[in-house]
Amino acid sequence: MFDPYKIIKNPLITEKGTELTKENKYVFCVDKKANKYQIKKAIEEIYKVKVEKVYVLNIKPKKRRYRFFIEGYKSGYKKAIVKLKEGEKIAIT
Repeated sequence: MFDPYKIIKNPLITEKGTELTKENKYVFCVDKKANKYQIKKAIEEIYKVKVEKVYVLNIKPKKRRYRFFIEGYKSGYKKAIVKLKEGEKIAIT
């Protein structure tokens, strides 16, 4: 079953992400099992825009130290950079 709200978790608002909006690219945190086609369909359905290209990156878990000697991991996730067609925009606040 295709649910676009389960594929697109949230937009990632970072310095690099806001700089990419000048190039008409937007960054989203997506489900780890989603592929480029599903991400494209979900963005088009949620935001009512036309997607030109989708770039996908897997961010690996990073080792973190808690308190003094206890070690754990910061969870990994999948990041998608979506390039929209000319003249399209997404209002992310």
